[in-house]
Amino acid sequence: MINRSIIHTSDGSKTIRINDWDEQYHSVHGALQEAKHVYLEAGFKTYLNRFPDLKNINILEIGFGTGLNAYLTAFESIKHPIKTFYHAVEAYPLKKEELKDLEYDKLSDLDPSIFHKIHDCTWGEMNKISPQFSIIKRQEFFSHINDISVFDVVYFDAFGPRVQPDLWGVEIFSKMYNALKSNGLLVTYSAKGSVRRTMQNIGFKVERINGPIGKREMLRSTK
Repeated sequence: MINRSIIHTSDGSKTIRINDWDEQYHSVHGALQEAKHVYLEAGFKTYLNRFPDLKNINILEIGFGTGLNAYLTAFESIKHPIKTFYHAVEAYPLKKEELKDLEYDKLSDLDPSIFHKIHDCTWGEMNKISPQFSIIKRQEFFSHINDISVFDVVYFDAFGPRVQPDLWGVEIFSKMYNALKSNGLLVTYSAKGSVRRTMQNIGFKVERINGPIGKREMLRSTK
């Protein structure tokens, strides 16, 4: 059984720590600010800016985890005249008591009802959370993903290469490349050289861009 605990991060938001791995679900420098910077700003909003006439956007999240990225995307989607379809992949969903202890429904300036709807909705089915945002939570291993040219943006938020190097290799990133549409984006908090080279070898055009607080760089890749 995985030994997990709730910890506070530097921006006041909480995250989950896997004690046996010395690994967190989000940055200890700020769970909320990291999610906003890496996935909303560098991923979702960047794609919308590149394609302003978009009617629908399809997002794949690798590592649903606490649901924070989905929550922020659902809230942000309200501000845009498009429909967002969100696929969140997670092999080991968190327990309800862990989600409650994170208190993400108490984060300021956000709508707590959205957080609860996302976590209360049925796994394996597309659920409409708001007129702009629908989500399907897929309980599966990343290695089982076989979508082809479906997604505009991939949020790659797996545990780090130090603890799960197999998730950052050719097999998984080839699946991500195949799952993206042409000109689709993949964003991740990692800036590791081996990760960048693997994506480049597969065919991605990879940018090093400014990282969130506490991390100098992150990666954004285009198919």
